[in-house]
Amino acid sequence: MFSKACEYAIRAIVFIATQSKNGRKAGIKEICDEIDAPKHFTAKILQSLSHKGIISSQKGPSGGFYLNASQTNTKLIDLVHAVDGDKIFTGCGLGLLNCSDKKPCAIHFQFKIVRDQLLNMLSNTYVTMLADEIESGSAVLGNIIGR
Repeated sequence: MFSKACEYAIRAIVFIATQSKNGRKAGIKEICDEIDAPKHFTAKILQSLSHKGIISSQKGPSGGFYLNASQTNTKLIDLVHAVDGDKIFTGCGLGLLNCSDKKPCAIHFQFKIVRDQLLNMLSNTYVTMLADEIESGSAVLGNIIGR
């Protein structure tokens, strides 16, 4: 459902949150190694998120990406909007331009239910909640095979 950019953004921000809780900044290589993502593409995504104020960054030898106190309270919906916009919440499940409640596509009403559930989950899930799951070992971020 999400673009690759959004998937990498979510994984990256959750990893950055785990590091920020311990007072650390994470470098792009470390982030990409941990979340199994391509370096240059992920760097562009993180730069964009930094410009939008979703994450913070610091240049230099002790630099990297981090979350300040207010950024740890970011909801996933805000991150998805920043990367993918709102098309996932408004668009047709089949990509039709004129799909609506009055002229529905074949999956319109079923997709609407899924879309509303996704919106609810993203609106009620905070980055810090996911970071807690990673730290506790109840969830993973990178490639599960071989870990």
